[in-house]
Amino acid sequence: MASTGILPDKEIAALFESGALTAPRPLDPDQVQPASLDLRLGAVAYRVRASFLPGPGSRVAEKLERLRLHEIPLDDGAVLETGCVYIVPLTESLVLPADVSASANPKSSTGRLDIFTRVMTDHGQEFDKIAAGYSGPLYLEVSPRTFPIVVRPGSRLSQIRFRRGNALLTESDLADLHERETLVAAERPSISGGGIALSIDLEGGPDGLVGYRAKHHTSLIDVDRKAAHEIHDFWEPLYNHGSKDLILDPDEFYILVSREAVHVPPAYAAEMTPFDPLVGEFRVHYAGFFDPGFGHSAAGGTGSRAVLEVRSHEVPFILEHGQIVGRLVYERMSALPSSLYGADLKSNYQGQALKLSKHFR
Repeated sequence: MASTGILPDKEIAALFESGALTAPRPLDPDQVQPASLDLRLGAVAYRVRASFLPGPGSRVAEKLERLRLHEIPLDDGAVLETGCVYIVPLTESLVLPADVSASANPKSSTGRLDIFTRVMTDHGQEFDKIAAGYSGPLYLEVSPRTFPIVVRPGSRLSQIRFRRGNALLTESDLADLHERETLVAAERPSISGGGIALSIDLEGGPDGLVGYRAKHHTSLIDVDRKAAHEIHDFWEPLYNHGSKDLILDPDEFYILVSREAVHVPPAYAAEMTPFDPLVGEFRVHYAGFFDPGFGHSAAGGTGSRAVLEVRSHEVPFILEHGQIVGRLVYERMSALPSSLYGADLKSNYQGQALKLSKHFR
């Protein structure tokens, strides 16, 4: 009998070999991660009037016939503008086994660019949730919030995790695992709501840098080019001037960092729960997946902190140093991955402190 838990890299590869995952061209060499698969954009994007869900009675393609405004070929690179909603058929399709479900999330770099993405399926009633046994295409809703972006076929903005059964750790399981493995570097961790709390660092390092606020009316960001853009052209640095707090302006976008280092042991995967109305009127962390080995000392990750994408809603909100801003939930892996996040894969954000996306130099 197959083990319950998040499927590791070798089982994800096996899904392709069995036909449960299909694509018209081979996988990219680095597309399979320790506990997830990067999803690739297809050849065309559809500008639509508004975001939508197909619902149980419809396929996405049928709704696109009615709602699309413009069809945009991506072959030569295309600009997706801020404030617009696009639907892009993905390269990968699914024929999932009856006991395997999936969930999706933006990639870390996508979240750090304030690109709002959500995966849709035919007959879907929720974004980013793929029911066990689903058979059909995948689509990505893309809405750049702050920077206009350039994408092309094969660009990877989202990732998907596959799971068999329910392997979510209970609060008592979390407490026991933290006692053994130190999941967050806190003297007395707050464990409630099914997760372990992370708080905000507004003290900063030796130079007092605590975060960045995105600039408006910038030039384009090419999502496939690393270290191609100057930080000062897109970001305003924020410093601690002695008060250890920060007023979030409504609908501004911030990159901040957790006070605690985070550790995901090799036999587990974690996810940051998004906006929690119990901690304030703001949303934290669009890109919520933490792979096995994140922050793990054997994978070169000692001291890895969680970079937080933060946006306030409706009203200005004061964040104070040490304030809880979100929670990490942990799930068991069905088996150990072949490679861990970090040194094995030359991962971009292992051992990180406050760090912008890989696109900036």
